[in-house]
This record gives sequence, structure tokens and C-alpha cells, in this order.
Amino acid sequence: MPSLTVQAETWPLARTFTISRGSRTEAKVVVVELAEDGIRGRGEGVPVPRYGLDADAVITQIESQRSALEAGLTREELQERLAPGPARCALDCAFWDLEAKLSARPAWDLAGLDAPLPVVTALTVSLDTPERMGEAAAEAADYPLLKIKLDGEAVLERVTAVREAAPEARLVVDANEAWTPESLPEVLPRLAELGVEMVEQPLPADADKDLARLQRSVPICADESCHDSATVEGLEERYDMVNIKLDKTGGLTEALKLKAAAEARGLGIMVGCMIGTSLSMAPAMLVAQGAAVVDLDGPLWLKEDRGEGLVIENGLVHPPSAALWG
Repeated sequence: MPSLTVQAETWPLARTFTISRGSRTEAKVVVVELAEDGIRGRGEGVPVPRYGLDADAVITQIESQRSALEAGLTREELQERLAPGPARCALDCAFWDLEAKLSARPAWDLAGLDAPLPVVTALTVSLDTPERMGEAAAEAADYPLLKIKLDGEAVLERVTAVREAAPEARLVVDANEAWTPESLPEVLPRLAELGVEMVEQPLPADADKDLARLQRSVPICADESCHDSATVEGLEERYDMVNIKLDKTGGLTEALKLKAAAEARGLGIMVGCMIGTSLSMAPAMLVAQGAAVVDLDGPLWLKEDRGEGLVIENGLVHPPSAALWG
């Protein structure tokens, strides 16, 4: 039976990261290690205050499974014992990594998938004044895809500044629930004129019913409104896409299930992340294959990543090495 080690880690950011709900200067993650026969598997979960979680709460949830692990808990049984979230994500991904290393088969093969290929990841432009967001976009103008963080103020001014600074880049925007239903009929056509390809979670998750009646000129993606496959039913009435994040689904197992369920409903796929290390991003690379939008730039925000971290060059993120995960 695997032995469990769990610890919290803090990773300083290279620069302040700001969204509509606040700013941060460091990434707090929880790392799980499952060891068996001298082999270790690792997984990482990122606590998110939006869902009322901090590192201590996540560790407590993980520790609640220690006796079950010692009694032979399987990855499949884990799905029923913990709710979706970063605690289950860290454990689930550690299970996948351990299974891959014990069997000498890559995780993608165990999942019945093709070998992953490099994918284009968005680089996030943090919320700031239009001028500073334009400056950040100019520095990232070589990246093919930029994701613009917004709140409810100066939306068009901020997007215009980014567009002028990076005229060749593809653009998506993320409102993080900060807009109102009244603003959408005016803002969305203007964003379409600026070449924005997608708007992520414009309205609060508990107040998004107005999207069902909205005639939209830009596809709208569910983030906070979609956690796992149990929450995908009916989303196609309000959204065009879903953002799959392993810290929301509770790991790779459920993320793959959500992807299949969303595609069956005709929803496009975005694969996103919280701000974490490459250990958080690595399992998501399996879900990101074929996705319309990929946003796995978390390590690019860190002052320093793990030594065996993902290779990300000019917006192209490469599959993880076995030394990192899977």
C-alpha cells in the first residue's frame, strides 16, 4: 500500500498577479507524495480562496484519507470519498504518477490516450491600468495567444490597449464574474470588433441565467459555473465552452470525464489552471490535447519553477518529462 506524505509549499511570483477579486504575490500549493516499493508519485493542488479553501484546509482533507490509503484505497474509490477540489486533485494526480512509474507505462497510455503533443498556451495579462496592460502586452507580443484579466471598469479601454500593443496576437478575456447582464449587449459586439475570440465567465456563477437569452457575438466560456461532469448538464443553454481546471474537477480522472461530457453536449473545450508549479500543469497537458483554448501559463508567473519543470517557449508548452510527472 502506498505511504502518504503531504506538505504545503509557497512559491514567490516574479510579479504581482491581479484579477477582479484581488492580487497576489505568491503561489501557495499543496504537494502529495505516494510512495510504494521505493517508487514515488506526486500530485499538486492549489487552494483557491474563491472556494473558501486555504492550504491547511486542503491538507486536512487529504489527511482524512490516510487510513483509507493504508487500507488499500484506489484512485477509483477516491472519487467517491472526496469532493471535487484541490485535495482530491493532488491525491488523484499522485495516484496517476505512481501507477505510471510502477507499471513503466506513461500516464497517457494508462488513460487510453495518444501521446501528448506540444500545445499553444495563453499568456495572461494581469489586471492593471490600460497603459500598464498595454505595456505588458507589448512585452509579450511574441506570444500567439494572450488572456486579458478584466473587472467591470474600463473594459474596452483595457482591451484596446492590449490589442494595439499586440496586433497579431489572438485574444481571449476573463471577467472573473465581474460584469452585469446590462453591460453585455453593448460590450460583446465591441470586443468582437477588437478580435476577441472568447469571453470567460462574465457573470457570477449563481446569476448567469441571463446568458440563456443573450445573442452573443463572442463565444462565452463557463469557468466558475462548471466544476465537474455533475455540473455540465444544461450549460449549453448559457455557454459555448467550458474551462476545465483540475483543481476544480478534483484531478485528471474527473477532468477527462468532464471533457467527454462537455463535448457530448457540443461545448467547446478550454483547459485552464490556477497559479501553481509545473507539477500542477503536467496532468492537464493530457486534457489540453485538441482543446480550443489552453491556458497553462502558471509556471511563467513564478520567480522560479521546479527544476524539472515544463518547457514553455514562445507560448508553446511541451509535454512533461517522466521526472516531473506521469
